[in-house]
Amino acid sequence: MTTLTTAEAAVRLGVKPDTLYAYVSRGLLTSTRGTGGRASTFDAAEVDALAARRGAARRPTGVAETITTRLTLLADDEVYFCGLSATDLARTETPERVAALLWLGDLDAELPEPEVDDVVGPVRDLVAAMPGRPRPTDRLRVAVATLAALDPWRFDLAPAAVVATAMRCRRGMIAALGEGGLWPALVSEPAPEPPEVLRTALVLLADHGLAASTMAARVAASARAHPYAVVSAGLGALDGPVHGTASTAAFRFLAEALADPEAAVAERLRAGERLPGFGHSIYRERDPRAAVLLDLIPGTEAAVLVERLTAAVAGRPGVFPNVDLALAAVQHVHGMRPEAGEAIFAVARTVGWIAHALEQYADPGLRFRVEGAYVGRRPPTT
Repeated sequence: MTTLTTAEAAVRLGVKPDTLYAYVSRGLLTSTRGTGGRASTFDAAEVDALAARRGAARRPTGVAETITTRLTLLADDEVYFCGLSATDLARTETPERVAALLWLGDLDAELPEPEVDDVVGPVRDLVAAMPGRPRPTDRLRVAVATLAALDPWRFDLAPAAVVATAMRCRRGMIAALGEGGLWPALVSEPAPEPPEVLRTALVLLADHGLAASTMAARVAASARAHPYAVVSAGLGALDGPVHGTASTAAFRFLAEALADPEAAVAERLRAGERLPGFGHSIYRERDPRAAVLLDLIPGTEAAVLVERLTAAVAGRPGVFPNVDLALAAVQHVHGMRPEAGEAIFAVARTVGWIAHALEQYADPGLRFRVEGAYVGRRPPTT
């Protein structure tokens, strides 16, 4: 049995110690008197159960305790799409078939072929006119907003219409990055597209449960925002160093580590910094997606570098190569831009955002209402 001190139990319940003992006197909690002058202790499980009951009692209507989903399961350091291994799918399936699985529940379901010729020109022109040095994800955000403005049917939230809009959005996003598809927008110098690389990455990154960007997309869908707005919400949350842009940090870390991998690791640890591309908040011992991507580049300088970096941190709990590091290694091998991983991530995850939006559209609207604990200045009393 795990026990808590009075102070720890009070913090967990969000009350003062006096209130804690009032709960004991009312029979809501049990305390165990310490011996030899030691303070009383509380059963952690009992405290947590009371905290849950109190939270449920005061929670306002609309707060979502749990989001049920039939899409992605993360369990035992594995990831599954609709009950099928995502890593197996990434080795064999196309992004379109996986989209059909996540959107319609069937790999063989037919997806509509969108007409985007009428909007690609205006979207490309607008994206090309962006000032400064926009990253691919900057271009994608502008493209999605423009595609929405050019689609008068965007507010139709019937499932079939959402799927059609999603296909139009995805094709329009890719086309807006430039002629020739996604690959030319990702590479530093013109080069033939390597087989399997984009197909594998786009499948592997299609969804990953209730990540931050997916939650943002579901909140937008709960408010009955149209699919383009859902994707825009996901893109906004994706654009952060601990989520969608993590592959760029990993890309630069690999470049730094080429000369001396062990020294690069030691310098990061000395500075108390997290190693880019290592560890994960969900997985405990390995990120299953990393191995799939690294299998695409066996024996390359980047793959060997990842092996040396992994050996340098061996034995540290929770420190293992994640999908961002593997994606960065693939980028190095194939001459991609530093930010290319962000664009791959964004285009891939659009499939997942739409899948979660379809689930959310089927639920009552405005489901999410988070309870805020106000700690600011109080109005004067009279």
